[in-house]
Amino acid sequence: MALKEATSDTLNEQQIMMLRLLKNPMPEADFVQIRRLAVKLLAKQLDDAVEEWEIQNNVTAETYEEIAKGHFRSSKKH
Repeated sequence: MALKEATSDTLNEQQIMMLRLLKNPMPEADFVQIRRLAVKLLAKQLDDAVEEWEIQNNVTAETYEEIAKGHFRSSKKH
């Protein structure tokens, strides 16, 4: 995507700020570190969301064990 395509109509303020921060090229090692930090943050957010869902739905480790031991094939004959 060319930067000219990225207008304020398609990006929110945070995205525009990040683009401004990253406007100038940086050493590859620094860029890799920023990518890893972003992935780490997103993974934590996903873990938190799944944990919240498990609590709301009373899902436990035992629930997952029961599912893993269950039979996934349909008993219906076609």
